[in-house]
Amino acid sequence: MFGMVTSAVVRRTADAAQQRRWLTGAIIIVLGLLVLWFLALNVPADQVSTYRFTGGGDPIQLPEVKLPTSTTNLVLSLLLIGFGLYHLVRGLTNSAVLFGSVSLLLLAIFLTWSIRGASLNLTGLAESTLIRSVPFLLGALSGIMCERSGIINIAIEGMMLTAAFVSVIVASVTDSLWLGLVSGLVSGALIAGVHAVFSIRFKVDQIISGTIINIFAAGLTTYLNLRWLTPIHSLNNSGTFGKIAIPFLSDIPILGVILFDQNIMVYAALVLMFFVHFLLFSTRWGLRTRAVGEHPKAADTLGVNVFQIRYINVVFAGVLAALAGCFLTLGSVGRFDKLMSNGRGFIALAAMIFGNWNPFGAFGASLLFGFMDSLQLKLQILTSVIPSEFLLMAPYLATMIVLAGVVGRVRPPAAEGIPYEKQ
Repeated sequence: MFGMVTSAVVRRTADAAQQRRWLTGAIIIVLGLLVLWFLALNVPADQVSTYRFTGGGDPIQLPEVKLPTSTTNLVLSLLLIGFGLYHLVRGLTNSAVLFGSVSLLLLAIFLTWSIRGASLNLTGLAESTLIRSVPFLLGALSGIMCERSGIINIAIEGMMLTAAFVSVIVASVTDSLWLGLVSGLVSGALIAGVHAVFSIRFKVDQIISGTIINIFAAGLTTYLNLRWLTPIHSLNNSGTFGKIAIPFLSDIPILGVILFDQNIMVYAALVLMFFVHFLLFSTRWGLRTRAVGEHPKAADTLGVNVFQIRYINVVFAGVLAALAGCFLTLGSVGRFDKLMSNGRGFIALAAMIFGNWNPFGAFGASLLFGFMDSLQLKLQILTSVIPSEFLLMAPYLATMIVLAGVVGRVRPPAAEGIPYEKQ
């Protein structure tokens, strides 16, 4: 009897997997046919898409790549249709390969169509992608440090916004970017401390606590911006950190401009990514943090101070989120604008989930969201066919698509969001 039940369950599971495979393959084929018709066959044969890899001032000029738009998209569309047919018949078990391959083909088709009769500097797009991924990466690292210790932190948005506001005022008043940066980091640590006390000591629902912080930060910074920064322009003119070119490495074609000619905050974000990964997976502190996030009672039994671990991690996470906020002002535009975080804290949480609570995975997801954010700006300049309102939606649509594709396939820390009661 047990064997019959098991066989039935296995058959139903296999049937469901087969139906999903057929549905996914059919969707890919339909997408391929649509782009074949609209973005390949309906494009004049004489139009050319040009990809550049260097700017006019670069010491080493790389040759441009000119592609016939219609022919290129015809080939790429047929590849996409063939990919869908293969998945329909044989199936790909690795969802990441499936998602990545389809996304790359669609992106290549769309970019080639968008720049028909024009040109696109891919190196500039890659550099912009890295820069725009920084707040997502730092916010995701903040979420990782919190949630790996069992504390949900949706207050990243509020911490970013507050740090951006505080840092620009202090830097403007003192005429010191470093003092502004330090004050912004302190503000993030203080807000994170409030969240930690509410969540750990008073056992307030962690989502409610984070939501209150977000609402409070949005309201307070908006009010003070109208009362102080708008009428007194000298309080909102901090300036930005300049670029620091690393000798020799910055002269490397393509990679030198992207990786080795940035400001100090971009370098700090990349260093922190490696540091957080090392901290979590190669140190005793990281082992205790993960233990507290998975099974705090067992960790407590072994002598680990659960509360101390959580407090320190949440405050450190606040500093990381604050650094993301400081980047928006001191590392980018040099001024504060109303609600300038613009949902980046929530997108950072999506990057954290997509990256499976791993710093390197979160970096990959941050690059995806940074790319979409950068791409919509480039396309607003290159094409007028797509309304700018739809282009502005690109990062948020990417977030929804990613979460719809991966939620349910990743596992958060087991004790996430559960207040610990010491026995």
